[in-house]
Amino acid sequence: MKILFAASECAPFFKTGGLGDVLGALPKELAKDGHDVRVVLPLFLQKLSEETLGELEDVTDFTVEVGWRKQYCGIKKLVRDGVTYYFIDNLFYFDRPNLYDYGDDAERFAFFQQAAIEMLGKIDFIPDVFHVNDWQTAMIPVLLKDKYAWINQLKDIRTVLTIHNILFQGVYDQYVLSDLFNIGYDAFHERGLKYWDNVCWLKGAIYYSDLVTTVSPTYAEEIQTPEFGYGLDYDLREINYKLVGILNGIDYETYNPETDKTIPATFSTDDLSGKGVNKRALQERVSLPVDDEVALIGMVTRLDEQKGVDLIVDAMEELLAHRHVQVVILGTGKPYFEEAFTYFTNTYPDKCQAIIDFDSELAQLIYAGVDFFLMPSKFEPCGLSQLNSLRYGTLPIVHEVGGLADTIKAYNPVTGEGTGFSFYDFTKEVLLRTIDDALVVYYDYPDTFEALQVRAMEQNNSWEKSANQYIDQYKYLIF
Repeated sequence: MKILFAASECAPFFKTGGLGDVLGALPKELAKDGHDVRVVLPLFLQKLSEETLGELEDVTDFTVEVGWRKQYCGIKKLVRDGVTYYFIDNLFYFDRPNLYDYGDDAERFAFFQQAAIEMLGKIDFIPDVFHVNDWQTAMIPVLLKDKYAWINQLKDIRTVLTIHNILFQGVYDQYVLSDLFNIGYDAFHERGLKYWDNVCWLKGAIYYSDLVTTVSPTYAEEIQTPEFGYGLDYDLREINYKLVGILNGIDYETYNPETDKTIPATFSTDDLSGKGVNKRALQERVSLPVDDEVALIGMVTRLDEQKGVDLIVDAMEELLAHRHVQVVILGTGKPYFEEAFTYFTNTYPDKCQAIIDFDSELAQLIYAGVDFFLMPSKFEPCGLSQLNSLRYGTLPIVHEVGGLADTIKAYNPVTGEGTGFSFYDFTKEVLLRTIDDALVVYYDYPDTFEALQVRAMEQNNSWEKSANQYIDQYKYLIF
C-alpha cells in the first residue's frame, strides 16, 4: 500500500505539539509492515538541525501558481527508518523563526498544499491514500476533487483527514478561493467550504475526505456536540458514518524506562528502585528538598485554559498550604499563568517549583521521577503526557474528557483496579478531592500504590496497535 502523509510538523524535524509527535511515530510504524510510506512537509529551514540539512537530497523544482503569484518550489528528500520525507522548499514562505502565527499563513499553506499535490507527478509517486492532518493541509481533499479533478492519475487517490484539535479550523475570507487557489465557487456550499460568509478549510475536508479520523474514540463523540465541536458539530454529525476515533500511541523506543539514557536511573516493573533515584535527582535539579517520603506531583504542559491551568491556579493555594506535597511544573504559555506559578514558587519554595521553559530532557525526568502527573484538561483530543506517565509508572490525575477518559481507568478502592485517578465535574473542589484520594493511597496504602504503578507500566499504548487500526481503515477505502 502506498501512503502519503501531509502535515505542517513532524518530529524530530520540527514540532509544536501532539501533531508533530504523531507524524514522527505513525509513519514509521506503518513502514515496519512493508508499506511504502512517505511524508511531505514544509521546509522550515531555521528549525532543522545542521545534521538533517546535510542529509537532504535535491529532487526537483518547479513553479506553483498561488493565485496570480508564480512561486518557486523546490523538493528535497531524505529517508529515515524506512520512511521517505519530502520537504517543500520556498524561503519566502518558510524561512522564518516560527511555524505559524503570521499574517500570511493562509497564503503560506495554500502554496504548500498545492505544491504537495503538484509534486506527485514530478516525483512519480501516486499514493493509494493521501492522509492530511488539521487545517494546514485540509484543502488537499477539496482541491483533488475540484481544481485537480481533470488529472486522470489523481482520480483514484483516497483521502483521509485526521482532526488533532478541532479548535483550529483555517477560517478565511472567501476571496482566498480565487486569490490563493485560483478556483471558483464550486466547493463553496453548505456541504463544503461555506462557513457563514467565510470559507473553512477544515469543514471542506470534513465533507470532501473519504474518511475522517480523530485521535481518540471519546473525542470523536465529543466533537459532535456543541460544547466541543466549535461550530462544526452539525457537520460532523452529518458525516458520522465516516468518522472514526483512533487513539494515538507513543514511541516505545523513546519512552522506555528500561533503556532511557536521558534519566539518571533506569527501572522496570520487576525493580522500581530506579524510580526513587529519579525522584531524588528531580528534587535536587529543581531545588526542592530531597525527600523520599513526600508525594511529588508533576506537570508538563502548555500554560493555557485548554490544559485546565486556570483550575490548577485556583486550587494551588489550598493544595500547597494544607497538603503534604511537592509540586513541579514545566511549561510556557500565557503571561498571567506564568506569573501565577512564579508567585507560588516564591511563596512556597520548599513545596513548589515552576520552571517557565521548554526543556525536553527535564520533561522526561519529570515523567520518570514524580509520583503523580496532573492533567486536568478542559478538553483533550487524545493527550500524550498521560501515556508517557503511565509508561514510567507515574499515576495520572486527569479530567474525564477525550483521550484522557479513553486511556486512564480510575482507581477503584473496592477492587483495587485502575491506572490513575480521574474526575468529571470541572471544579476546584472536585479536583482537590481527587488529589486527596490519590494522596490517601500514596500515604496509607503503599502496597496498593506500587501495584497501581506496575499496572500502569504494563499498559500497551504503543503505536503498533493504533497503526493496525489505520491500516484496516485504509484497506476499507481502497479495496
